[in-house]
Amino acid sequence: MNIKEAKEQIKNAVTAYFSKDEFGNYVIPIERQRPVFMIGAPGIGKTAIMEQIAQELNVGLVSYSMTHHTRQSALGLPYIKKEEYDGEEFSVSEYTMSEIIASVYKLRKETGCREGILFLDEINCVSETLAPSMLQFLQYKVFGTHRIPQGWIVVTAGNPPEYNKSVREYDIVTWDRLKRVDVEPDYEAWKEYAYKKGIHGAILTFLEIKKNYFYIVETTVDRKSFVTARGWEDLSEMMKLYERHGLTVDQKLTAQYLQNPAVAREFAVYYDLYNKYRSDYQIEDILNGKASSSIQDRARSARFDERLSLLGLLIDAMNAEMRRAVETDNAILENLRVLKQIKAELSREDAPYVTVLHKYLDEERKVLRLGEKANSIDYETRYSYHYVIRFLEDILDALNRAGVSGNKEAFQRIKASYDASTAAHKTGNVNIKARLENLFRFVDEVFEDGQETLILVTELTVRYYCAKFISKFGCDAYFKHNRDLQFYQRKQELLTEIAALEEL
Repeated sequence: MNIKEAKEQIKNAVTAYFSKDEFGNYVIPIERQRPVFMIGAPGIGKTAIMEQIAQELNVGLVSYSMTHHTRQSALGLPYIKKEEYDGEEFSVSEYTMSEIIASVYKLRKETGCREGILFLDEINCVSETLAPSMLQFLQYKVFGTHRIPQGWIVVTAGNPPEYNKSVREYDIVTWDRLKRVDVEPDYEAWKEYAYKKGIHGAILTFLEIKKNYFYIVETTVDRKSFVTARGWEDLSEMMKLYERHGLTVDQKLTAQYLQNPAVAREFAVYYDLYNKYRSDYQIEDILNGKASSSIQDRARSARFDERLSLLGLLIDAMNAEMRRAVETDNAILENLRVLKQIKAELSREDAPYVTVLHKYLDEERKVLRLGEKANSIDYETRYSYHYVIRFLEDILDALNRAGVSGNKEAFQRIKASYDASTAAHKTGNVNIKARLENLFRFVDEVFEDGQETLILVTELTVRYYCAKFISKFGCDAYFKHNRDLQFYQRKQELLTEIAALEEL
Protein backbone atom coordinates (compact mmCIF):
# COMPACT_ATOMS: atom_id res chain seq x y z
CA MET A 1 0.00 0.00 0.00
CA ASN A 2 1.09 3.63 -0.41
CA ILE A 3 1.98 5.94 2.46
CA LYS A 4 -1.50 7.53 2.54
CA GLU A 5 -3.19 4.14 2.86
CA ALA A 6 -0.65 3.10 5.50
CA LYS A 7 -1.43 6.21 7.51
CA GLU A 8 -5.15 5.40 7.45
CA GLN A 9 -4.52 1.81 8.56
CA ILE A 10 -2.27 2.86 11.43
CA LYS A 11 -4.55 5.67 12.54
CA ASN A 12 -7.51 3.29 12.61
CA ALA A 13 -5.53 0.75 14.65
CA VAL A 14 -4.40 3.37 17.16
CA THR A 15 -7.95 4.71 17.46
CA ALA A 16 -9.21 1.19 18.16
CA TYR A 17 -6.52 0.63 20.81
CA PHE A 18 -7.63 3.85 22.55
CA SER A 19 -11.22 2.52 22.84
CA LYS A 20 -12.60 2.18 26.38
CA ASP A 21 -15.54 0.34 27.95
CA GLU A 22 -18.25 1.88 30.12
CA PHE A 23 -15.93 1.74 33.15
CA GLY A 24 -13.10 3.62 31.48
CA ASN A 25 -10.93 0.55 30.92
CA TYR A 26 -9.21 -0.08 27.59
CA VAL A 27 -11.15 -2.70 25.65
CA ILE A 28 -7.96 -4.34 24.41
CA PRO A 29 -5.48 -4.68 27.31
CA ILE A 30 -1.97 -3.48 26.67
CA GLU A 31 -0.48 -6.98 26.41
CA ARG A 32 -3.04 -7.87 23.68
CA GLN A 33 -2.35 -4.77 21.60
CA ARG A 34 -0.27 -5.89 18.66
CA PRO A 35 2.33 -3.23 17.88
CA VAL A 36 2.02 -1.89 14.35
CA PHE A 37 5.11 -2.64 12.27
CA MET A 38 5.54 -0.46 9.18
CA ILE A 39 8.01 -2.00 6.81
CA GLY A 40 9.10 -0.08 3.76
CA ALA A 41 11.98 1.44 1.85
CA PRO A 42 13.97 4.21 3.57
CA GLY A 43 12.89 7.81 3.26
CA ILE A 44 9.28 7.28 2.13
CA GLY A 45 7.74 9.19 5.03
CA LYS A 46 7.17 6.69 7.86
CA THR A 47 8.21 9.15 10.59
CA ALA A 48 6.20 11.99 9.01
CA ILE A 49 2.93 10.07 9.08
CA MET A 50 3.41 9.22 12.76
CA GLU A 51 3.71 12.93 13.51
CA GLN A 52 0.54 13.59 11.50
CA ILE A 53 -1.40 10.85 13.30
CA ALA A 54 -0.38 12.15 16.74
CA GLN A 55 -1.43 15.68 15.74
CA GLU A 56 -4.75 14.60 14.26
CA LEU A 57 -5.61 12.48 17.32
CA ASN A 58 -4.20 15.14 19.68
CA VAL A 59 -2.06 12.64 21.60
CA GLY A 60 1.59 12.65 22.64
CA LEU A 61 4.40 11.23 20.54
CA VAL A 62 7.77 9.87 21.67
CA SER A 63 10.12 8.72 18.89
CA TYR A 64 13.27 6.63 19.14
CA SER A 65 15.64 5.08 16.63
CA MET A 66 16.50 1.65 17.97
CA THR A 67 19.83 1.54 16.16
CA HIS A 68 21.13 4.00 18.75
CA HIS A 69 20.33 1.79 21.73
CA THR A 70 22.34 -0.80 23.55
CA ARG A 71 20.96 -3.36 25.95
CA GLN A 72 21.84 -1.05 28.85
CA SER A 73 20.07 2.06 27.54
CA ALA A 74 16.96 0.16 26.41
CA LEU A 75 16.56 -2.14 29.42
CA GLY A 76 18.11 -0.03 32.14
CA LEU A 77 21.22 -0.60 34.25
CA PRO A 78 21.38 -3.46 36.80
CA TYR A 79 21.92 -2.88 40.50
CA ILE A 80 21.99 -5.14 43.56
CA LYS A 81 19.08 -5.12 45.97
CA LYS A 82 18.56 -7.01 49.21
CA GLU A 83 15.41 -9.14 49.51
CA GLU A 84 14.23 -11.51 52.23
CA TYR A 85 12.62 -14.83 51.30
CA ASP A 86 11.45 -17.31 53.95
CA GLY A 87 13.44 -15.50 56.60
CA GLU A 88 16.68 -15.54 54.61
CA GLU A 89 18.26 -12.52 52.95
CA PHE A 90 19.37 -12.67 49.32
CA SER A 91 21.10 -10.31 46.89
CA VAL A 92 18.99 -9.90 43.75
CA SER A 93 19.39 -7.98 40.51
CA GLU A 94 17.05 -5.07 39.75
CA TYR A 95 17.09 -2.67 36.84
CA THR A 96 16.78 1.07 36.58
CA MET A 97 14.03 2.36 34.32
CA SER A 98 14.69 2.10 30.59
CA GLU A 99 15.61 5.39 28.94
CA ILE A 100 12.84 4.79 26.41
CA ILE A 101 10.10 4.14 28.96
CA ALA A 102 11.37 6.95 31.17
CA SER A 103 10.92 9.34 28.22
CA VAL A 104 7.25 8.37 27.99
CA TYR A 105 6.68 9.01 31.69
CA LYS A 106 8.60 12.28 31.46
CA LEU A 107 6.44 13.50 28.59
CA ARG A 108 3.29 12.54 30.50
CA LYS A 109 4.50 14.48 33.52
CA GLU A 110 5.53 17.60 31.59
CA THR A 111 2.57 17.83 29.21
CA GLY A 112 -0.27 15.99 30.91
CA CYS A 113 -0.71 13.68 27.90
CA ARG A 114 -2.23 10.52 29.36
CA GLU A 115 -2.44 8.93 25.91
CA GLY A 116 0.15 8.80 23.20
CA ILE A 117 2.23 6.84 20.73
CA LEU A 118 5.66 5.35 21.36
CA PHE A 119 7.26 5.14 17.92
CA LEU A 120 10.30 2.88 17.62
CA ASP A 121 12.04 3.21 14.28
CA GLU A 122 14.56 0.74 12.81
CA ILE A 123 13.31 -1.87 15.24
CA ASN A 124 14.57 -4.75 13.11
CA CYS A 125 18.12 -3.37 13.36
CA VAL A 126 18.54 -3.71 17.14
CA SER A 127 21.85 -4.89 18.49
CA GLU A 128 22.48 -8.59 19.02
CA THR A 129 22.46 -8.15 22.79
CA LEU A 130 19.10 -6.42 22.76
CA ALA A 131 17.32 -8.68 20.25
CA PRO A 132 16.24 -11.40 22.77
CA SER A 133 14.45 -8.79 24.88
CA MET A 134 12.43 -7.40 21.95
CA LEU A 135 10.02 -10.33 21.87
CA GLN A 136 9.06 -9.71 25.49
CA PHE A 137 8.64 -6.02 24.77
CA LEU A 138 6.51 -6.54 21.66
CA GLN A 139 4.08 -8.74 23.58
CA TYR A 140 4.09 -7.31 27.08
CA LYS A 141 5.38 -3.73 26.44
CA VAL A 142 8.06 -4.24 29.10
CA PHE A 143 11.72 -3.26 29.01
CA GLY A 144 13.59 -4.82 31.94
CA THR A 145 11.13 -4.67 34.82
CA HIS A 146 9.25 -1.55 33.69
CA ARG A 147 6.17 -1.35 31.50
CA ILE A 148 4.98 1.50 29.32
CA PRO A 149 1.96 3.21 30.92
CA GLN A 150 -1.64 2.42 30.06
CA GLY A 151 -2.90 4.57 27.20
CA TRP A 152 0.34 4.49 25.22
CA ILE A 153 0.37 2.57 21.95
CA VAL A 154 3.49 1.03 20.42
CA VAL A 155 4.11 1.60 16.70
CA THR A 156 7.32 0.35 15.09
CA ALA A 157 9.00 0.68 11.72
CA GLY A 158 11.87 -0.79 9.78
CA ASN A 159 13.40 -1.33 6.35
CA PRO A 160 13.34 -4.54 4.31
CA PRO A 161 16.67 -6.43 4.35
CA GLU A 162 17.52 -5.47 0.76
CA TYR A 163 17.93 -1.85 1.90
CA ASN A 164 19.85 -2.39 5.13
CA LYS A 165 22.51 -5.00 5.89
CA SER A 166 21.89 -4.60 9.63
CA VAL A 167 18.31 -5.90 9.38
CA ARG A 168 17.56 -8.98 11.48
CA GLU A 169 15.08 -11.35 9.91
CA TYR A 170 12.11 -12.01 12.21
CA ASP A 171 10.83 -15.51 12.79
CA ILE A 172 7.18 -16.55 12.80
CA VAL A 173 6.98 -16.21 16.59
CA THR A 174 7.88 -12.51 16.32
CA TRP A 175 5.74 -11.77 13.27
CA ASP A 176 2.79 -13.36 15.07
CA ARG A 177 2.99 -10.56 17.65
CA LEU A 178 2.99 -7.72 15.15
CA LYS A 179 0.40 -5.94 13.01
CA ARG A 180 2.33 -5.70 9.74
CA VAL A 181 1.83 -2.81 7.30
CA ASP A 182 3.87 -2.91 4.07
CA VAL A 183 4.49 0.50 2.48
CA GLU A 184 5.57 1.19 -1.10
CA PRO A 185 6.79 4.49 -2.61
CA ASP A 186 3.99 6.28 -4.45
CA TYR A 187 4.41 9.75 -5.95
CA GLU A 188 0.69 10.57 -6.20
CA ALA A 189 0.17 9.81 -2.51
CA TRP A 190 3.26 11.79 -1.51
CA LYS A 191 2.21 14.73 -3.69
CA GLU A 192 -0.87 15.34 -1.53
CA TYR A 193 1.38 15.56 1.52
CA ALA A 194 3.84 17.74 -0.39
CA TYR A 195 1.17 20.32 -1.26
CA LYS A 196 0.19 20.72 2.38
CA LYS A 197 3.79 20.74 3.52
CA GLY A 198 4.69 23.47 1.04
CA ILE A 199 7.33 21.60 -0.96
CA HIS A 200 9.17 23.94 -3.34
CA GLY A 201 7.30 24.53 -6.60
CA ALA A 202 10.34 23.65 -8.74
CA ILE A 203 10.45 20.18 -7.19
CA LEU A 204 6.75 19.54 -7.71
CA THR A 205 6.81 20.75 -11.31
CA PHE A 206 9.95 18.76 -12.06
CA LEU A 207 8.43 15.57 -10.65
CA GLU A 208 5.27 16.10 -12.68
CA ILE A 209 7.48 15.89 -15.74
CA LYS A 210 9.81 13.20 -14.35
CA LYS A 211 7.61 11.06 -12.09
CA ASN A 212 10.07 8.17 -12.34
CA TYR A 213 12.64 10.28 -10.48
CA PHE A 214 10.56 10.47 -7.31
CA TYR A 215 12.07 7.36 -5.73
CA ILE A 216 15.12 5.49 -7.00
CA VAL A 217 17.39 2.94 -5.35
CA GLU A 218 20.10 1.50 -7.61
CA THR A 219 23.35 -0.37 -7.16
CA THR A 220 26.11 0.82 -9.46
CA VAL A 221 29.72 -0.19 -9.90
CA ASP A 222 30.87 2.62 -7.61
CA ARG A 223 28.18 2.68 -4.93
CA LYS A 224 24.50 2.64 -4.18
CA SER A 225 22.71 5.61 -5.66
CA PHE A 226 19.31 6.69 -4.42
CA VAL A 227 16.64 9.37 -4.36
CA THR A 228 13.98 9.32 -1.65
CA ALA A 229 10.94 11.32 -0.57
CA ARG A 230 12.92 12.44 2.47
CA GLY A 231 15.65 13.73 0.16
CA TRP A 232 13.21 15.82 -1.88
CA GLU A 233 11.60 17.26 1.26
CA ASP A 234 14.92 18.16 2.90
CA LEU A 235 16.20 19.68 -0.34
CA SER A 236 13.03 21.77 -0.56
CA GLU A 237 13.60 23.28 2.87
CA MET A 238 17.21 24.10 2.06
CA MET A 239 16.31 25.63 -1.32
CA LYS A 240 13.85 28.00 0.34
CA LEU A 241 16.51 29.14 2.81
CA TYR A 242 19.11 29.54 0.06
CA GLU A 243 16.68 31.70 -1.92
CA ARG A 244 15.89 33.79 1.16
CA HIS A 245 19.58 34.55 1.67
CA GLY A 246 20.41 34.98 -2.02
CA LEU A 247 22.59 31.87 -2.13
CA THR A 248 23.12 29.78 -5.26
CA VAL A 249 21.18 26.56 -5.68
CA ASP A 250 23.28 24.39 -7.96
CA GLN A 251 24.26 20.80 -8.59
CA LYS A 252 26.71 20.89 -5.67
CA LEU A 253 23.71 21.41 -3.38
CA THR A 254 21.21 19.10 -5.10
CA ALA A 255 23.74 16.23 -5.10
CA GLN A 256 23.90 16.44 -1.30
CA TYR A 257 20.25 15.40 -1.07
CA LEU A 258 19.59 13.58 -4.34
CA GLN A 259 22.26 10.91 -4.19
CA ASN A 260 21.85 9.86 -7.78
CA PRO A 261 24.22 11.88 -9.98
CA ALA A 262 21.95 11.90 -13.03
CA VAL A 263 18.87 13.07 -11.09
CA ALA A 264 20.85 15.70 -9.16
CA ARG A 265 22.27 17.04 -12.42
CA GLU A 266 18.93 17.10 -14.25
CA PHE A 267 17.13 18.81 -11.41
CA ALA A 268 19.84 21.46 -11.08
CA VAL A 269 19.50 22.21 -14.79
CA TYR A 270 15.71 22.32 -14.50
CA TYR A 271 15.88 24.65 -11.49
CA ASP A 272 17.89 27.16 -13.54
CA LEU A 273 15.29 26.89 -16.30
CA TYR A 274 12.50 27.25 -13.74
CA ASN A 275 14.00 30.53 -12.51
CA LYS A 276 14.47 31.71 -16.09
CA TYR A 277 10.77 31.12 -16.73
CA ARG A 278 9.96 32.98 -13.50
CA SER A 279 11.85 36.01 -14.79
CA ASP A 280 10.92 35.80 -18.48
CA TYR A 281 7.21 35.36 -17.94
CA GLN A 282 6.84 38.12 -15.32
CA ILE A 283 4.60 36.06 -13.04
CA GLU A 284 3.43 39.03 -10.98
CA ASP A 285 2.26 40.87 -14.09
CA ILE A 286 0.18 37.86 -15.16
CA LEU A 287 -1.44 37.55 -11.73
CA ASN A 288 -2.13 41.27 -11.63
CA GLY A 289 -3.90 41.04 -15.01
CA LYS A 290 -1.17 42.95 -16.86
CA ALA A 291 0.36 40.24 -19.04
CA SER A 292 1.84 41.78 -22.18
CA SER A 293 0.97 40.52 -25.64
CA SER A 294 4.56 39.28 -26.07
CA ILE A 295 4.24 37.15 -22.92
CA GLN A 296 0.92 35.77 -24.14
CA ASP A 297 2.40 34.96 -27.55
CA ARG A 298 5.39 33.20 -26.03
CA ALA A 299 3.17 31.08 -23.75
CA ARG A 300 0.88 30.27 -26.65
CA SER A 301 3.75 28.97 -28.80
CA ALA A 302 5.68 27.25 -25.99
CA ARG A 303 6.25 23.49 -25.79
CA PHE A 304 4.14 21.55 -23.33
CA ASP A 305 6.91 21.13 -20.73
CA GLU A 306 7.46 24.91 -20.74
CA ARG A 307 3.72 25.49 -20.39
CA LEU A 308 3.64 23.05 -17.48
CA SER A 309 6.49 24.91 -15.80
CA LEU A 310 4.70 28.22 -16.31
CA LEU A 311 1.50 26.83 -14.77
CA GLY A 312 3.57 25.48 -11.88
CA LEU A 313 5.05 28.91 -11.22
CA LEU A 314 1.64 30.61 -11.35
CA ILE A 315 -0.11 28.04 -9.18
CA ASP A 316 2.77 27.97 -6.70
CA ALA A 317 2.57 31.74 -6.27
CA MET A 318 -1.19 31.58 -5.67
CA ASN A 319 -0.84 28.60 -3.35
CA ALA A 320 1.54 30.54 -1.10
CA GLU A 321 -0.92 33.44 -0.87
CA MET A 322 -3.94 31.22 -0.25
CA ARG A 323 -2.05 29.22 2.36
CA ARG A 324 -1.28 32.30 4.39
CA ALA A 325 -4.88 33.52 3.97
CA VAL A 326 -6.29 30.24 5.32
CA GLU A 327 -3.81 30.19 8.20
CA THR A 328 -4.62 33.80 9.08
CA ASP A 329 -8.35 33.13 8.90
CA ASN A 330 -8.00 30.31 11.43
CA ALA A 331 -5.75 32.47 13.60
CA ILE A 332 -8.26 35.34 13.62
CA LEU A 333 -10.97 32.99 14.86
CA GLU A 334 -8.68 31.74 17.63
CA ASN A 335 -7.87 35.36 18.50
CA LEU A 336 -11.59 36.15 18.62
CA ARG A 337 -12.15 33.30 21.09
CA VAL A 338 -9.46 34.63 23.42
CA LEU A 339 -10.59 38.26 23.12
CA LYS A 340 -14.18 37.37 24.04
CA GLN A 341 -12.88 35.85 27.27
CA ILE A 342 -10.73 38.91 27.90
CA LYS A 343 -13.73 41.18 27.24
CA ALA A 344 -15.80 39.32 29.85
CA GLU A 345 -13.10 39.69 32.50
CA LEU A 346 -12.42 43.35 31.74
CA SER A 347 -16.12 44.19 31.99
CA ARG A 348 -16.18 42.97 35.61
CA GLU A 349 -13.19 45.20 36.45
CA ASP A 350 -11.99 42.62 39.00
CA ALA A 351 -8.43 43.13 37.82
CA PRO A 352 -6.54 45.72 35.76
CA TYR A 353 -6.25 45.02 32.06
CA VAL A 354 -2.49 44.48 32.35
CA THR A 355 -3.03 41.54 34.71
CA VAL A 356 -5.79 40.06 32.55
CA LEU A 357 -3.82 40.35 29.30
CA HIS A 358 -0.72 38.83 30.89
CA LYS A 359 -2.83 35.98 32.22
CA TYR A 360 -4.10 35.02 28.76
CA LEU A 361 -0.71 35.63 27.19
CA ASP A 362 0.87 33.19 29.62
CA GLU A 363 -1.89 30.64 29.00
CA GLU A 364 -1.40 30.76 25.22
CA ARG A 365 2.36 30.42 25.61
CA LYS A 366 1.94 27.47 27.96
CA VAL A 367 -0.49 25.58 25.69
CA LEU A 368 1.82 26.17 22.71
CA ARG A 369 4.90 25.03 24.63
CA LEU A 370 3.24 21.85 25.91
CA GLY A 371 1.76 21.04 22.50
CA GLU A 372 5.16 21.40 20.83
CA LYS A 373 6.82 19.25 23.51
CA ALA A 374 4.17 16.55 23.08
CA ASN A 375 4.38 16.78 19.25
CA SER A 376 0.59 17.00 19.24
CA ILE A 377 -0.07 20.21 17.31
CA ASP A 378 0.28 20.78 13.58
CA TYR A 379 1.67 23.81 11.75
CA GLU A 380 -1.71 25.53 11.33
CA THR A 381 -2.49 25.31 15.03
CA ARG A 382 1.02 26.47 15.91
CA TYR A 383 0.59 29.47 13.60
CA SER A 384 -2.70 30.39 15.33
CA TYR A 385 -1.05 30.37 18.75
CA HIS A 386 1.84 32.48 17.51
CA TYR A 387 -0.62 34.91 15.92
CA VAL A 388 -2.58 35.38 19.16
CA ILE A 389 0.61 35.69 21.22
CA ARG A 390 1.96 38.34 18.86
CA PHE A 391 -1.37 40.24 18.96
CA LEU A 392 -1.42 40.27 22.79
CA GLU A 393 2.24 41.28 23.00
CA ASP A 394 1.73 44.12 20.53
CA ILE A 395 -1.45 45.42 22.18
CA LEU A 396 0.16 45.34 25.63
CA ASP A 397 3.06 47.38 24.28
CA ALA A 398 0.73 49.83 22.54
CA LEU A 399 -1.44 50.31 25.64
CA ASN A 400 1.64 50.88 27.77
CA ARG A 401 3.09 53.48 25.36
CA ALA A 402 -0.28 55.25 25.20
CA GLY A 403 -0.49 55.42 28.99
CA VAL A 404 -3.94 53.77 29.11
CA SER A 405 -5.12 53.11 32.66
CA GLY A 406 -8.79 52.03 32.59
CA ASN A 407 -10.17 48.65 31.45
CA LYS A 408 -12.88 50.24 29.30
CA GLU A 409 -10.48 52.34 27.25
CA ALA A 410 -8.09 49.40 27.03
CA PHE A 411 -10.70 47.15 25.47
CA GLN A 412 -11.82 49.86 23.05
CA ARG A 413 -8.26 50.01 21.77
CA ILE A 414 -8.04 46.19 21.68
CA LYS A 415 -11.24 46.04 19.64
CA ALA A 416 -10.00 48.73 17.25
CA SER A 417 -6.78 46.80 16.69
CA TYR A 418 -8.72 43.57 16.12
CA ASP A 419 -11.13 45.26 13.69
CA ALA A 420 -8.20 46.73 11.74
CA SER A 421 -6.45 43.36 11.41
CA THR A 422 -9.71 41.68 10.37
CA ALA A 423 -10.43 44.38 7.78
CA ALA A 424 -6.91 44.04 6.36
CA HIS A 425 -7.39 40.27 6.15
CA LYS A 426 -10.69 40.67 4.26
CA THR A 427 -9.07 43.14 1.85
CA GLY A 428 -6.24 40.68 1.30
CA ASN A 429 -8.71 37.91 0.49
CA VAL A 430 -10.44 40.12 -2.08
CA ASN A 431 -7.07 40.79 -3.74
CA ILE A 432 -6.23 37.07 -3.81
CA LYS A 433 -9.58 36.30 -5.45
CA ALA A 434 -8.89 38.99 -8.06
CA ARG A 435 -5.45 37.54 -8.82
CA LEU A 436 -6.96 34.06 -9.11
CA GLU A 437 -9.53 35.36 -11.58
CA ASN A 438 -6.66 36.96 -13.54
CA LEU A 439 -4.89 33.60 -13.64
CA PHE A 440 -7.96 31.92 -15.13
CA ARG A 441 -8.40 34.76 -17.61
CA PHE A 442 -4.80 34.40 -18.78
CA VAL A 443 -5.12 30.63 -19.23
CA ASP A 444 -8.43 31.02 -21.07
CA GLU A 445 -7.08 33.64 -23.46
CA VAL A 446 -3.75 31.96 -24.14
CA PHE A 447 -4.62 28.27 -24.16
CA GLU A 448 -8.32 28.45 -25.12
CA ASP A 449 -9.74 25.66 -22.94
CA GLY A 450 -6.90 23.28 -23.70
CA GLN A 451 -5.52 20.70 -21.31
CA GLU A 452 -3.79 23.54 -19.44
CA THR A 453 -7.19 24.62 -18.10
CA LEU A 454 -7.85 21.09 -16.89
CA ILE A 455 -4.43 21.01 -15.20
CA LEU A 456 -5.12 24.35 -13.50
CA VAL A 457 -8.51 23.27 -12.15
CA THR A 458 -7.15 19.90 -11.05
CA GLU A 459 -4.17 21.44 -9.25
CA LEU A 460 -6.35 23.95 -7.42
CA THR A 461 -8.65 21.12 -6.37
CA VAL A 462 -5.98 18.75 -5.03
CA ARG A 463 -3.83 21.37 -3.32
CA TYR A 464 -4.99 21.53 0.28
CA TYR A 465 -4.82 25.28 0.87
CA CYS A 466 -6.08 26.24 -2.58
CA ALA A 467 -9.13 24.03 -2.18
CA LYS A 468 -9.74 25.33 1.33
CA PHE A 469 -9.49 28.97 0.25
CA ILE A 470 -11.83 28.54 -2.71
CA SER A 471 -14.36 26.63 -0.63
CA LYS A 472 -14.44 29.44 1.94
CA PHE A 473 -14.13 32.57 -0.17
CA GLY A 474 -15.21 31.40 -3.61
CA CYS A 475 -13.86 31.95 -7.14
CA ASP A 476 -16.33 32.42 -10.00
CA ALA A 477 -13.87 31.33 -12.69
CA TYR A 478 -13.04 28.14 -10.82
CA PHE A 479 -16.66 27.15 -10.47
CA LYS A 480 -17.35 28.10 -14.08
CA HIS A 481 -14.68 25.63 -15.23
CA ASN A 482 -15.63 23.05 -12.69
CA ARG A 483 -19.41 22.82 -12.71
CA ASP A 484 -19.46 19.04 -12.36
CA LEU A 485 -17.27 19.04 -9.27
CA GLN A 486 -19.23 18.49 -6.07
CA PHE A 487 -17.25 21.07 -4.21
CA TYR A 488 -18.93 22.43 -1.10
CA GLN A 489 -19.53 26.14 -0.92
CA ARG A 490 -19.88 28.33 2.10
CA LYS A 491 -21.42 26.37 4.91
CA GLN A 492 -23.78 27.61 7.54
CA GLU A 493 -21.02 27.43 10.13
CA LEU A 494 -19.01 29.96 8.11
CA LEU A 495 -21.94 32.37 8.25
CA THR A 496 -22.00 31.86 11.99
CA GLU A 497 -18.29 32.61 12.16
CA ILE A 498 -18.74 35.82 10.14
CA ALA A 499 -21.57 36.89 12.42
CA ALA A 500 -19.35 36.23 15.42
CA LEU A 501 -16.62 38.42 13.97
CA GLU A 502 -19.05 41.33 13.94
CA GLU A 503 -20.22 40.75 17.52
CA LEU A 504 -16.98 41.62 19.24
